[in-house]
Amino acid sequence: MNKYLRLFRLNNALIGSVAILIAAFMAAGTSMVDHWVNLVIGFAVVFTFIAGGNSLNDYIDVDIDRTAHPDRPVPSGEMTPVQARNVGLVMLALSAVLSLLTMDVACIAIVIIAVILMFLYEVALKQRGFIGNLTIALLTGMVFLLAGALVGDWTANIAVGGMAALVSVGREISKDIEDMESDVGRKTLPMSIGVRNASIVAAIFYIAGPILSWYPIYLDPNNYLYYSVILADITFFYCAYKVFSDPHAAEKKAKIGMLFGLLAFILSAVYYSFLA
Repeated sequence: MNKYLRLFRLNNALIGSVAILIAAFMAAGTSMVDHWVNLVIGFAVVFTFIAGGNSLNDYIDVDIDRTAHPDRPVPSGEMTPVQARNVGLVMLALSAVLSLLTMDVACIAIVIIAVILMFLYEVALKQRGFIGNLTIALLTGMVFLLAGALVGDWTANIAVGGMAALVSVGREISKDIEDMESDVGRKTLPMSIGVRNASIVAAIFYIAGPILSWYPIYLDPNNYLYYSVILADITFFYCAYKVFSDPHAAEKKAKIGMLFGLLAFILSAVYYSFLA
């Protein structure tokens, strides 16, 4: 594969770009097709954003990757760290420029804020533990806000975006607990306050996500398809319990919970598009 596509992590970039279309369906149902131009732009925005973030990551983590990922373009010598840095900065800037084509204030603001956060995360916040966890979680939630903005209402996905962000904090802390011994040069939350206290914080976030997930039911208790969100909630409650004894299992199960949650919101969009 071309060295630039490998630098971008092509599969991840494509998956993320397709995810924005799924999130747009959650926000607007079948009426998302009325905004097809914005969705094409959004696809390109997300692709360039992820490609830029991954490229910048390879510049920052070049020493780690010489051992962990020696086949990547920078540690393998196919590309210099400076080249990876420059490509990353160009792709992140391109993401922001492409957002201007939507001519939508919310879309532009979300993308520009996300670009700034991604840059800050890679160059500084990743090494600072909890603030880095919060940054990644915020970027996760902003994907759903952007999808809503692309179809005319940035608040449409606020519940799923909030749930994803809260649970992501729990996942990031779980990973930090798991990787505590190998996290050289970082000051993670478990390093700062201890494993048990960090587990308590992670559990709080795992529980906060399910609480927020019931907001759509409060708005419309007749949307019976959305009640499938209880599968996600049960999974996240299990993660809150499991993080104390097996943070790796909690982190992995949280991914399953997120998939259940996304399914519930997709079914909700199906309900409003075809059954309501």
